[in-house]
Amino acid sequence: MFENLIDRLENSFKILKGEGKITEINVAETLKDIRKALLDADVSYKIAKNFCDEVKQKALGQNVLKAVRPGQMLTKIVHDELTILMGKEAVDISVKGNPGIVLVAGLQGSGKTTFSGKLALNCKNKRGLKCLLVAGDIYRPAAIEQLKVLGEQVGVPVYWEEGNSNPVQIAKNAIQKAKQEGYSLVIIDTAGRLAVDEQMMTEIAAIKKAVNPTETLFVVDSMTGQDAVDTAKTFNDRIDFDGVVLTKLDGDTRGGAALSIRAVVDKPIKFVSAGEKMEALDVFHPQRIADRILGMGDVVSLVEKAQEQFDEEEARKLQKKLAKDQFTLWDFYSQIQQIKKMGNIKELASMIPGMGKALRDIDIDNSSFKSIEAIIQSMTPQEREDPNLLNGSRRKRIAAGSGTTIAEVNRLVKQFEDMRKMMKSMSGGGKGALRALGSMGRR
Repeated sequence: MFENLIDRLENSFKILKGEGKITEINVAETLKDIRKALLDADVSYKIAKNFCDEVKQKALGQNVLKAVRPGQMLTKIVHDELTILMGKEAVDISVKGNPGIVLVAGLQGSGKTTFSGKLALNCKNKRGLKCLLVAGDIYRPAAIEQLKVLGEQVGVPVYWEEGNSNPVQIAKNAIQKAKQEGYSLVIIDTAGRLAVDEQMMTEIAAIKKAVNPTETLFVVDSMTGQDAVDTAKTFNDRIDFDGVVLTKLDGDTRGGAALSIRAVVDKPIKFVSAGEKMEALDVFHPQRIADRILGMGDVVSLVEKAQEQFDEEEARKLQKKLAKDQFTLWDFYSQIQQIKKMGNIKELASMIPGMGKALRDIDIDNSSFKSIEAIIQSMTPQEREDPNLLNGSRRKRIAAGSGTTIAEVNRLVKQFEDMRKMMKSMSGGGKGALRALGSMGRR
């Protein structure tokens, strides 16, 4: 997401010439290029024009410090305006109530059902809530089965009624069950259509009136671009939702929906979702997205993902092993598993400032670890503990067992030894490295 926009904006800032201050003359061409970049990203003309007008008004006459070039000053102003355009700050959902009720709406194919499962997992793990999923889509044959499969994956029960064709009654019965059995959050997945129609609007409005949800979320497929913004406005005019969820951010999308939707419906984007993994759901932080758009990375989100997966006690054990030079190949294997749980490797690496563009044309995904994992799994416990045992015949056996070559085995052992030396030399070991990364994120 945003790849084309990132490149276009970077080129726009290079246009700005002059020293001392930003003037109407030296900023005109840059703003013209920024407006074109926004339009190419599927942002509406009105929003793109208003955005550039705001940037121009705040930029004109700005004195430029000796250590800062005009392009850098304009980058800062654009960053601030992007943050404002997308909502300034993250906005949490309301899950209070007895039980709290989240109503999920949107068009068919927008990712409502998958999002419902992701939200249930998120609220269960991060908020400690006892959740109940409700299958309210009675029209799509696979919808109920899909939700039941997702519920089983995330360990959350699903309420459904076979033969009942009244989604309003199903929702009311589910809430009654939740009250009786002590559920703290009910998430209702509703039916969608391929396009907005009166029957769907009437039905979702009736469900909302009947259950009085604490939170109504509208799910948008970000790949539909400006059409998603128009659909969101239609839904908001009818059901007055509380927030927006952007799905499929890992797809071929230009980002116009993320940049436009807040300005059009005046409702916050609360979650973004990328990928099919049930853990792939993030709170929407406007400032962090602005950082990414301008190529500044997103270290804070990277640290948060690491903190979710790395156990403090395990980190202490790892620190002791590193200090004593006892870090083994099996420890290395365990670290790979934790990193893979954090999400797509290329996406994670792009959160490091300056890495996004460098990795743009490089194919990196979690399958890249397969050969490393296979090599380590083909070793005996003793070999994993002590790589010095790996003589020629052992390496030949490991290569045959893992479906790799002796050269690949040699390369892994060499890289592991180099990494172990580097990690040992780091002050504080693994824990110190995590603390240093956390400190970077806070700054």
